[in-house]
Amino acid sequence: MQADRLSPEDAPGDVEEVVRRTDALLAERPGDDAAHEARARARLALGRLEEAEADAMDAVRLDPDEIRYRELLAEIQSRRGEHADAAAEYARLARNDPGQVAWTLAEATERLESADPEGGVEAARRAVRLDPRSYDAQLALARGLVRLGEARDALTAAARAAEQRPGDPAARELLADALWLADRRSEAFRILRALVGELDGAQRARIAARARALYLEQAGWPGRWLAAIPRIFTAALRRGWVTVR
Repeated sequence: MQADRLSPEDAPGDVEEVVRRTDALLAERPGDDAAHEARARARLALGRLEEAEADAMDAVRLDPDEIRYRELLAEIQSRRGEHADAAAEYARLARNDPGQVAWTLAEATERLESADPEGGVEAARRAVRLDPRSYDAQLALARGLVRLGEARDALTAAARAAEQRPGDPAARELLADALWLADRRSEAFRILRALVGELDGAQRARIAARARALYLEQAGWPGRWLAAIPRIFTAALRRGWVTVR
C-alpha cells in the first residue's frame, strides 16, 4: 500500500501499519524526508494532528523546495486551526507559481479563517484576477468584503457568485448578507426565508436565527413577542407570515 495515498477513509489498521513501518525506517534513517511525509499522512488519517504537523515540518526542513510537503503542512495546519500559518504556506507556494489559482484561493480562505479579512480580500482579489469566472474566488472575495463592511463591492462579488450557481445555498446566504449590509433588508429577508423553506436540521436553524435577527431590527412589540420563541418564529417564517420592509 502506498503511504502517500492514505486518506481518513482508509482502514485504521492499515494506517497504523504505515506508522509502524515508518517508525522503524526513521529509526535507521532519520533524514528520510519521504518517510516523514508518509508518516505525516498516516498520522493525519488517524487524527493525530500535532504529530502529523511535526513530521510534515521535518519533511519541509529536509527538502524545502518540495511542493508536496508544503501543501501537506498547510493542510495539517488548517485542520489544527492554525490558519495564519497555513495562509503563510499557501502564500509561499503562490509566490513561486503566480499562475496557480488554487493556492491563492487557499491563502484567501485561510486568511479569512484567521480573522484577517484585509489579507483575505487581497488574496481573493488576486484569485479573481487569475480566474474571473471562479465561483470560489468570487465567494471568498464577497465573504471578506462583507466582513470589512464594504457593501457595494460585496454585493457585486456575491451577485456574481450567485449568478454562477443560482441554487447554491452558500452563495444565496452570502448574497443575503451583502444585501443586508447594503440596507436592502427586505430583499435579504426574502432570500433567508426561502432558504429556511429549503434546508433542514442545523442549517435551517442557523438561517432561521439570521432571519430572526434581521426581523428584530424593525419588529414592533407583537413581532418581538412572536420572535421570542424560535420554534414559533421559524414556523411563521416558513409560512410567509412574517416580512421585513
